[in-house]
Amino acid sequence: MNNNISEIDDPNFFYAKDGQTDPKSELLATIDSFYITHKKDDNSSICRFPARYSWIKEQLDAKDFPNANCKKYNKLYKRVDPKSITLVFPSAHINSPASMFGHTFLRINSSFNSKLLSYAINYAANANSDTENGVVFALKGLFGGYYGLYSLLPYYEKLKEYRDSEQRDIWEYDLNFTPVETEKMFQHIWELNGINSDYYFFTKNCSYSMLWLLEVARPSIDLRKNFTYQVLPLETVHIAQEKNLIVKKTYRPSKRTKLLLYEKLIQEELLSLPISLVESKTNIEIFMKNEEISLEQKRYILEASVEYLEYQFSKGKIKKEQYLKLFHTFTKSRATLGERKKIEIPTPPNPLHSHRAAKVTFGVGNKEGKLVSYLGIRPAYHDLEDSNYGFLRGTQIEFLDLLISTSKEESKIEKATILSIVSLTQRSEFFKSFSWRAKIGWDNDSLFTEPSFSTKIGAGYSIGNESAFIYFLTDALFYTKDKFVAGIGGSFGISVDKYDFMNTNIELTKRFYDNAKNQTLIKVSQGFKTSQNTQIAVKYDYKDKYINDSLENEQTFSLLFKYYF
Repeated sequence: MNNNISEIDDPNFFYAKDGQTDPKSELLATIDSFYITHKKDDNSSICRFPARYSWIKEQLDAKDFPNANCKKYNKLYKRVDPKSITLVFPSAHINSPASMFGHTFLRINSSFNSKLLSYAINYAANANSDTENGVVFALKGLFGGYYGLYSLLPYYEKLKEYRDSEQRDIWEYDLNFTPVETEKMFQHIWELNGINSDYYFFTKNCSYSMLWLLEVARPSIDLRKNFTYQVLPLETVHIAQEKNLIVKKTYRPSKRTKLLLYEKLIQEELLSLPISLVESKTNIEIFMKNEEISLEQKRYILEASVEYLEYQFSKGKIKKEQYLKLFHTFTKSRATLGERKKIEIPTPPNPLHSHRAAKVTFGVGNKEGKLVSYLGIRPAYHDLEDSNYGFLRGTQIEFLDLLISTSKEESKIEKATILSIVSLTQRSEFFKSFSWRAKIGWDNDSLFTEPSFSTKIGAGYSIGNESAFIYFLTDALFYTKDKFVAGIGGSFGISVDKYDFMNTNIELTKRFYDNAKNQTLIKVSQGFKTSQNTQIAVKYDYKDKYINDSLENEQTFSLLFKYYF
């Protein structure tokens, strides 16, 4: 509740007509509802609002307080068996703009040893993923175009959704909440069943709602006060760490991570066999009898076949009957090859150790022999020139990125990005994803010296290894400078990120415009990570410009300091 106004928008959550805005009125109406004598079962307000009931009874120190037989609540409580809480962070989905920030939800741990038998608490917009793409979701989410709903479901179902189908690594952060605090949160989750509230992409989103629930369990931590204009999933993990709530960290690799590891283990000339086996293009009996393939390679190939089969089934590309048949065949064949030492999947950098979302930039440069100073600010979130330590490689998503330059002659906007999204997915044997990018805002990359409003949408391919990746993109672009100008561009880029403390980015672009002019752009940046939240960058920019209808070039060298917070 903020300023005595409840953040729940659904009128079904309140007993008093003015309950959303008058807490005293709602309190009295709730107490009255507890004393209604003819409702002592699941239909009673006591069973409907167990968190309210427990809190009011405690505050009144009531000895003779009304009771009810809450069969449904008690049945679910026994099944969930709430004992502790885990904050779960599925990392970014590289090809979904709506999921590039990652996601957060909570897991209620029980007294069972297996975490897969626990239950997950999720909050999400009521968007239909079958009819709305990620861009539409992001735009509608920005302006409150959805309701948000809570859900309680088995944890293994959420793992299947995020880790297997959406190719997202999972990070689990066990929190130091007691069984009593966990029960408080569970009671409130029961109260929110079927209740909706306005969903906003940056503020009242999944992460904000998880902070809200943690505050219900332990009001003294007051997590939400640390956020004003945005609540990003990774930032909620950072704040949990700052508040000393995290006691244990666990990593669960995605299907994508596992399959990419098998690509390194399987010999290059045999890499096509797992897909060929899943697609039934290679006969399993002939494969097993092939003496030219070593025992170790056969093990890798069959294990990769099972992983790829499960991935294809989770994406709906294989029917259940075929999946079960092949799964039985592959696992049975693999069992005949004997045991071996378990493959250790390397744990990537923990997102907790990545830079924070907001960034300020300041520095100096030399533009055509003139001294220039720079000042910039970006509320969110990450770009390719930032250190990708703890982030998904090849991804960029920026909102409201502003950079201003100042010289003796003038001050001007170098860029004012409204939205920039880049997804450079390295193609592999198992994943044939394409790369793409989109940008809208003002920049100085046009033919002329003054900033112009532009839109750019491009697609292409990327390949790479552990040390670096390269990409090729074709962009359609539009900008306005006195009149509308359209063009097409081709870019070749390379990003070297072998070492954690530095990253190199080079991009060469050639553009051709509908006014018969063409342009060359060269961007080079060398970043040095000096701490988790600081970076020094050296940059070189080359741009063809038309001045008085004459082609000239503009070269800039700059030294920038970046601070993330």
